[in-house]
Amino acid sequence: MQRGLVHALAWSLATGAAVTLSWWGVHTVMTGTAYDPPRAVPISVGAGAPQRIGQSTEAPLVSSTHRTSPSPSASPSTGDARPSASAPRPSRTPSATPAKPPARSAPAKASGQVKSYRTDGGRVVLELGKESAKLVSATPEPGWSMQVWTNDAWIRVDFSDGGGENGTTYSVFCTWNGTPPTVQIVEP
Repeated sequence: MQRGLVHALAWSLATGAAVTLSWWGVHTVMTGTAYDPPRAVPISVGAGAPQRIGQSTEAPLVSSTHRTSPSPSASPSTGDARPSASAPRPSRTPSATPAKPPARSAPAKASGQVKSYRTDGGRVVLELGKESAKLVSATPEPGWSMQVWTNDAWIRVDFSDGGGENGTTYSVFCTWNGTPPTVQIVEP
């Protein structure tokens, strides 16, 4: 009986040590990994109504935005948590002059205008260039599903409520076959 308990205790200690060592190794690797937060495209508060087939696509539905590229000097932390020598030391009394805001660099130019198109089924964000377009994001509303098709000359995004043949589907088409991109929203 005592021999069985000794074997069980030895097995438990060996298993615990192996799990601890494995967890420590995985934790060390995962700590050194840098995860970038997802980028969101800013959308104006008053995003326009859906555009129907036959309406002009000249006026943007939302304000145009552009993406900035990450600065070349940005690099993941090497784990050195010491402050740099040029960093100001904190003081207990407030300074008499306000601190200057950091200098802003000029934003990078996007290759086209980023526009958002909203339907009852979801939102599609497209980057519209002079002779092509790119899908930036497509987000269905809660309870809706989404399907995306792309080609060299068009993009189609469908939002379906899951009702089958009797269901509701909203489609957003962007076409540019040798012309500037045009966007059409087909409603049921």
